[in-house]
Amino acid sequence: MNFWCERAWLPGGLAERVLIRVEDGRIASVSTVDTIPLGVRRLYGVVVPGFANAHSHAFHRALRGRTHDGGGTFWTWREGMYALASKLTPQSYYRLARAVYGEMALAGVSAVGEFHYVHDRSNEFGHALREAAKDAGIRLTLLDTCYLAGGIDQPLNEVQQRFSDGTAEAWASRVGELKSDDVMRVGAAIHSVRAVPRDELRVVAQAFPDAPLHVHLSEQPAENEACLAAYGLTPAGLLNEAGALSPRTTAVHATHLTPEDIALLGESGTGACFCPTTEADLADGIGPARELADAGSPISLGSDQHAVIDPLLETRALEHNERLRTGQRGRFSPQELLETATRHSALGRPEAGRIEPGAPCDLVAISCSTPRTAGSLPQQVFLSATASDVDTVVVGGRVVASGGVHETLGDVGRLLADAIEEQWA
Repeated sequence: MNFWCERAWLPGGLAERVLIRVEDGRIASVSTVDTIPLGVRRLYGVVVPGFANAHSHAFHRALRGRTHDGGGTFWTWREGMYALASKLTPQSYYRLARAVYGEMALAGVSAVGEFHYVHDRSNEFGHALREAAKDAGIRLTLLDTCYLAGGIDQPLNEVQQRFSDGTAEAWASRVGELKSDDVMRVGAAIHSVRAVPRDELRVVAQAFPDAPLHVHLSEQPAENEACLAAYGLTPAGLLNEAGALSPRTTAVHATHLTPEDIALLGESGTGACFCPTTEADLADGIGPARELADAGSPISLGSDQHAVIDPLLETRALEHNERLRTGQRGRFSPQELLETATRHSALGRPEAGRIEPGAPCDLVAISCSTPRTAGSLPQQVFLSATASDVDTVVVGGRVVASGGVHETLGDVGRLLADAIEEQWA
């Protein structure tokens, strides 16, 4: 199938009347035309590359709308998350993740990075996530996570035992059995400096040198305080000591950083993945996104615990947080915001995220005539649209969603309701 776009955001900027020809799921050519050829799919509004959700914990979606009584902190929220994690089976996780990835597809996500730590010392859960992504029509980067301790110098609790392989070597051996294919790419993750002891960090960092490596970094001040007390280093300093900072690394959250931390990430080319709606929901704080970008850290976005699944809201929240933090507007330009939302390189997929020949044909058509977007300048639609304004989603040249309906899963809301009810039963 070929596509005609009313407007498309190309590497050189916004263009009108764009014809995209597709071969084997990839873009073969891009041109502007005065006449719409017969037999092409018409996409109206503004068409952008598929979004990259660089940080997901799919099972957390079952917590949405269930954690807001009684106040609390990130640490009290975590107890509810543990209760949910204790109930997962590979079969129930498949059904839940399929619905969650379906929700992502409706929102324009073409690839997701699953920060995966519920293993039970096997790859059954990883295989279930692959099948879920395949059914939802999106690509998966499985960031299989090493998790060895309950905190710095603390034992694992009963639920955390499900997350652990015992040693970094055992983790690497299990992950080495997973194979990348056209649906799933295999990556690695250090859960945090709380969960991987100092002498194990280097093993994880070096285990898969050609794969993406992700890590939760300085999400909470308590993490920084414990790390400084135990090692005399910040979490970023500890990761740098272990050789874990590099262009293939993405630091997730990167909220409570010192100027020296920012310099370490920037100079090493380490990316930073912000999850603004989750960071707000969990009262984490607002990280120094602009400073990291200026230092040399590529910025990506994730939905983390899925307080919402809406790349457009995450994108706007990144900019709005900067405005709240600094009192200045326009901290990130619309072009920069588009780049953060489509940064597939954070998922080990540098070929994606652009509308140009050779790239995967991943397209998101955003309507410019809804109650939210009517009157917006097309080049500023990122500052007005939400996932509700996503009209058509194409992944690998195939229409995955149109008019708010998933082409193969059908009623994603019903799938979510059923899967969440099953998980809490």
